[in-house]
Amino acid sequence: MATSAPEPLATGRLPQLNWGFDGGAGTWIGVQIGGFLITVLTLGICYPWAVVMTYRWKTKHTFINGQRLRFTGTAPRLFGMWIKWFLLCIITLGIYSFWVYPRLTKWIVEHQEIDPVG
Repeated sequence: MATSAPEPLATGRLPQLNWGFDGGAGTWIGVQIGGFLITVLTLGICYPWAVVMTYRWKTKHTFINGQRLRFTGTAPRLFGMWIKWFLLCIITLGIYSFWVYPRLTKWIVEHQEIDPVG
C-alpha cells in the first residue's frame, strides 16, 4: 500500500529523507536476461512477469531512512490489466497507448511499500 507524502515540519519544510540503493550489476543482469527471455520466448504474452521481476528487484534494493522497500504487485494481476490495455489499444487504433504508461506507473507505485521485515 502506498503511503502519503510526508507532513511538513513546523518550519514549513519537508523532513529530510535518506535514500539508498544497494543493487549490483550481477543480479541486475540476471533479472534483465530472465525478463528478456520470458518476453521473447512467449512472444510478449508474459511481459507482465518481466515487469514484476524488474520492479521486485529494484524495490528490494532500495531503502528510505534505513528501511527497505518491497514490491507487492503480482504478475497475474498485472496480466489482466495488460490484456485490457492491449485490447483498448487495438480498438482505438493505438491511441490508448498514450494512457498505458501512466497507468502502469501508477500500478507500480501503488504496489511499493516499506518492508516490515527488512
